[in-house]
Amino acid sequence: MVVNEISQRIRGEIRDGKFQVATTIIFSLSIAFSVLVLGMIINDHFKRFVLYEDLSLSALNAFPPLTFPSSSPQCSCMQRCNLSHTPDTLWHSMSDEELMWRASMDPRIAEPPFNRTPKIAFMFLTRGRLPLAPLWEMFFKGNEGLFSVYLHTSPEFSDEPPESSVFYKRRIPSKLVQWGKASMIDAERRLLANALLDFTNERFILLSESCIPIFNFSTIYTYLINSNQSFLSAFDDPRRIGRGRYNKRMGPTITLRDWRKGSQWFEAHRKLALAIISDVDYYPIFRNYCVPPCYMDEHYFPTMVTKVCSNLTSNRTVTWTDWSGGGSHPTMFRANDVSEEFLNMVRFRFNCTYNGEFSSVCHLFARKFHPNTLQPLLRIAPKLLGFNS
Repeated sequence: MVVNEISQRIRGEIRDGKFQVATTIIFSLSIAFSVLVLGMIINDHFKRFVLYEDLSLSALNAFPPLTFPSSSPQCSCMQRCNLSHTPDTLWHSMSDEELMWRASMDPRIAEPPFNRTPKIAFMFLTRGRLPLAPLWEMFFKGNEGLFSVYLHTSPEFSDEPPESSVFYKRRIPSKLVQWGKASMIDAERRLLANALLDFTNERFILLSESCIPIFNFSTIYTYLINSNQSFLSAFDDPRRIGRGRYNKRMGPTITLRDWRKGSQWFEAHRKLALAIISDVDYYPIFRNYCVPPCYMDEHYFPTMVTKVCSNLTSNRTVTWTDWSGGGSHPTMFRANDVSEEFLNMVRFRFNCTYNGEFSSVCHLFARKFHPNTLQPLLRIAPKLLGFNS
């Protein structure tokens, strides 16, 4: 009897123990499953976060920051940078394709986040040193902060003027230029693109080594900055040296009706300059089919601008040139040609419209002046032109 009771009690305790063990196992499995599910959720969120970060950084790295040589301030998209600062040197390692792509970017917000004084970019297309540089030094003196200077020279030219000169370290990476060839247009677009990298440049004037200013800096600055239009001449010339140079293989993109001629020496507002360096439609056609006796420097810009944005230009140039002698090249003026009477004739002989009103000031620059004109020009400039001596 006693044995049976003890046996039943032992079996009951065993059953109770098994239940407790089972309960403990089930509870442990539930905890483990919950931890596993939580771990999977955390892992999924972590992967998504890492992937987002990678994509974000990849997007930033797709557009590497524009950098300048070590002597210039570094600027990247992750840093605050003074965009109103003009680099101390213009040298870089970009190809023409990279340069045009960089320069074609322009702010869509009109008001910059810094004090912006608009500048004029003076772009000199020259073979080497500027023989009339002392006259230009006199012209620029006292007007720092209102202009930028850019020099496109022969690739082998490496001379530098004194550090005090406005032309010191103003050479851009240049390539060989051949008269009448596509390389001439390449050089002009290269000058424009380099100048567009400076957001403070508002007007852009193309000049040669034989150009001179025929008014003082303040007059020219006011004239250009306040102008409603650019100054790029474009006209329909029915002669053999006009329409006669048109190549039918340029059609249908460029037709004879579109064909224009004009002066190589232009002045452009920033908006027009951007249109010129961003062109990928008309330039290849001209490069392939406008070959001598068709000259790209006389036809490409006038035709392209007429098709794309004719409303932006006044259809005249502000650089006077004397073509009265005929031939392929204009008159070259020498020392004995330079006088007050001659310069005043160039300055006030012509009539034109400026911002819709009549004006007797139509030209701001003149060419072609021989290097031996420097001394008479330096004597006349302070009094007649109001240069700072």
